[in-house]
Amino acid sequence: MSERIIELHSLDGVKINGYLMSGDRNNKNVLIEIHGMTSNCFKKRERVIAKTLKNVGIDTICINTRGSEIVKYIKYNDGRRELAGTAYEDIEESYYDLMGVIKYAISLGYSSIYLQGHSLGATKVVYTYTKMKQKQDEELKNIKGILLLSLVDIPDMIRTFFKNEYLLYAEEKEKNGQVLELMPQNAFIHPISVKTYLKYAKYNSEIDFAQYSNENYDFDTLNKIDVPLFMRWGNDNELIRKSAQEQVELMRRVIKKKDADINFTNGANHSYNGKETELANDIANFLK
Repeated sequence: MSERIIELHSLDGVKINGYLMSGDRNNKNVLIEIHGMTSNCFKKRERVIAKTLKNVGIDTICINTRGSEIVKYIKYNDGRRELAGTAYEDIEESYYDLMGVIKYAISLGYSSIYLQGHSLGATKVVYTYTKMKQKQDEELKNIKGILLLSLVDIPDMIRTFFKNEYLLYAEEKEKNGQVLELMPQNAFIHPISVKTYLKYAKYNSEIDFAQYSNENYDFDTLNKIDVPLFMRWGNDNELIRKSAQEQVELMRRVIKKKDADINFTNGANHSYNGKETELANDIANFLK
């Protein structure tokens, strides 16, 4: 097994980095892992998964998207710098990041690509896959599976846990052209700019496909995933309204795909701390 740091560009020219963990140099299968909010690609969970998958003939690319960490500058290949990180990211730009990684993986000779995201990363994976279908990207033929770890209903989370007055505050800031200002401290679970908050709380039609509390929702976006689907949650302090068992029962009922593996990891929290091996083994069994 070998491991090396990699650098590449997103589809719109942002410099991003991460690492490639590989086994057999003739391997054509790779999992691309996408982190969640305020996180990065160097977490224990991703590394355990990567080391486990090498045993079933799958390499791993873990990447830092432009939304990694809380606040940072990103650089474009033309020399421009821009505020980014979780506090400033536009989730719809994740398509450019993921497409950059997918193209990079294909350039290395990988023909079977699996996309995995955790939390907000899961939202990015579904959004990107859906966008690829809409645009009829030729790389779509290389996508062989979608893995969603703790997919969160972000718009509902904001409505449930945070005061509506913050949306009014953000809308007023938007009117005044102050979208790069930070929201008040209690408006979200971490520092967040007005523009990013509005993307989750108001301008969210493109990412509002996890409506767990909407009894009339048909989960059309998830049901239109044309490759095998893997979904997991924890049952300890997870970011869902229902119990993990109820969440799994709901999703098994509404997801019509026969090739879907939907369950929860017993004893795991939202980050799967201490349960990385159990999660990794489930992923390996799904992919092998």
